[in-house]
Amino acid sequence: MVKTITQYFSITPEQEQQFDALGKLYPQWNEKINVISRKDIDNLYVNHILHSLAIAHFLNPASGTTFLDMGTGGGFPGIPLAIMWPQCRFHLIDRIGKKIRVAQSIAEEIGLKNVTFQHGDIGECRSKFDFVVSRAVMRLDEMLPLVRKNITPGGKNGYPNGIIVLKGGDLQSELHKIKLPYLEEKIETYFHEPFFATKKLVYVQL
Repeated sequence: MVKTITQYFSITPEQEQQFDALGKLYPQWNEKINVISRKDIDNLYVNHILHSLAIAHFLNPASGTTFLDMGTGGGFPGIPLAIMWPQCRFHLIDRIGKKIRVAQSIAEEIGLKNVTFQHGDIGECRSKFDFVVSRAVMRLDEMLPLVRKNITPGGKNGYPNGIIVLKGGDLQSELHKIKLPYLEEKIETYFHEPFFATKKLVYVQL
């Protein structure tokens, strides 16, 4: 339900319509192509949409900021963030073609104009972005070497350009291998739903 979002964020009527549409489109697509666990589709707004928007709680990007969503699956966190930040640009990539097609179809149906899509591996993406975002795709220490080439040095936001990932559980085995400045935040400090008790947001500066 959209009120899951509006209790935490101020959004426009157009954004409200787009978020509301996700609640209809994802269950419809999930009947054809399983992009969200069948047992989890009823928790779409909390476990997937609001979880993705934890990044919007952490960052307030300047107009024109660019994002690469690595391993987007059915469009998370890229599509919710693209709705929230229409002034920014998003490129969503995934190795599974049927999932990227679902994300692209949903983006088209809700009228998103600030997203592009790529079916392929991260090694095939040569473009550069301000931030790479992802949601529990792989270990962070393994992800860093793959995406460093995709991040533009510097930055125009409150945080220098880098990586923002959403993960769960104990991350110490990953984080102790990172030799770069990073922040780890508990998402339960953003949102009060029980789902977020073990969820983390990690930003790494590159």
